[in-house]
Amino acid sequence: MLKINSISIWYGDVQVIFDVSIKVETQEIVSVIGANGVGKSTLLRAISGLIPVRAGTIEFEGKIINSLRAYEIVKLGIIQVPEGRGIFPSLTVLENLEMGSYTSIAKRRRKESTDKVFNLFPILQERKRQLAGTLSGGEQQMLAIGRGLMSLPRMLLLDEPSMGLSPILLNIIMEAIIQVNHERTAILLVEQNVFRSLSISHRAYTLENGFIGLEGEGKNLLNNPHILKAYMGI
Repeated sequence: MLKINSISIWYGDVQVIFDVSIKVETQEIVSVIGANGVGKSTLLRAISGLIPVRAGTIEFEGKIINSLRAYEIVKLGIIQVPEGRGIFPSLTVLENLEMGSYTSIAKRRRKESTDKVFNLFPILQERKRQLAGTLSGGEQQMLAIGRGLMSLPRMLLLDEPSMGLSPILLNIIMEAIIQVNHERTAILLVEQNVFRSLSISHRAYTLENGFIGLEGEGKNLLNNPHILKAYMGI
């Protein structure tokens, strides 16, 4: 479905991604794990068309997309939920959700999509008239994911969805990711919570200083000595 073929990315004169290749098949959850500053968010921004790729290609369903603008990539069904959530704090929960359904197809299915988001995150329905800026951090993360789902994604790019969450809210978010995937949405997950991300992923990659390190099935990598030492302190 998504194929990243030997891409390299620079910020000015500084190279941050080196010859990276990743693939995400239809209905997969694929994780990219790594420490802060190794290029994980940069990778997602490149897929979304927010920063240029200097070498290599990004393909979605056989079409090269790294020359497309961000809004054109959204129309193909690739939706990013950014790190830090990026909600509109002065708008209500419902207004934030509606902001996610701005393509013509998404607008026509707005009611259906809103109902699905409320079924996934019932607390958002309870707070639909509340200003988004007054929600808790976990509720804001639910809202950010819900807004992404309003765009009818075929692939969802999630950047650090567990950041700052309590264990209880983390469980809710991870279960929601699994449910969204079961409903035929492919997911590329960038996450520092290595244990939880690998536990729910079909496959995973490590990104280390801009290079791909390890690759394998998520649950198998949980037992990899390098993963245990470098990322879990075991």
